[in-house]
Amino acid sequence: MLVEYRFTDSEAAASDLATRIAAMLDEAIAARGVASIALSGGRSPRPVLEALSRAPLDWSELIVTLVDERWVAPDHEDSNERLIRDTLLQGAGSSARFVPMKNDAADPYAGQPSCEAALAALPWPLDIILLGMGEDGHTASLFPQAAELEEGLSSDALTIAVTPPAAPHGRMSLTRHAILQSRHIFLQIAGDTKKAVYDRAREDGPIERWPIRLALCQHVVPVEVWISA
Repeated sequence: MLVEYRFTDSEAAASDLATRIAAMLDEAIAARGVASIALSGGRSPRPVLEALSRAPLDWSELIVTLVDERWVAPDHEDSNERLIRDTLLQGAGSSARFVPMKNDAADPYAGQPSCEAALAALPWPLDIILLGMGEDGHTASLFPQAAELEEGLSSDALTIAVTPPAAPHGRMSLTRHAILQSRHIFLQIAGDTKKAVYDRAREDGPIERWPIRLALCQHVVPVEVWISA
């Protein structure tokens, strides 16, 4: 099932999405004693994470990890871990348990086994996966024309090391298998260009052309899409 929420104001969309995520995490903690979420990086999630950090959650019962990560130091400006620590894991949010993807290996290929083990130890299925989408239709770090895309779409592993065909930095990414091992998927879309890509990706066709189709064109996990200007 896919549900869309459309906003003319991106700040209103971010606030509403944060409220929805907080409510679902609160329900998970009440039901199972723990909640889990995997988050995307980039510019779009920042206001969502800042708003979510102010939610009255039992933060000590929340596990936070990533959808993907650039293989850079945690204090690097391109690090998704840095984004999460600077926005969500502040104040009361600092008591949440954060599980990074980046480790001390020289590159993501060498680091994948340790990352896989760390994520496999989490309580699957994750409650929420918050996805983004690039203008090329990629999600997580599953890029069209990447050498690792086919494996990322077919592997039973949770994680895969990726070299993007154009974007900088090697990456670690959740696989399609991992993304669909979740209770709920949220997708955040902003801007006319991405909205046009999203509309095309909703049409039938190969996942390899628009990898975001792995979430949009399936009937296993509920998907909610927040679309704003």
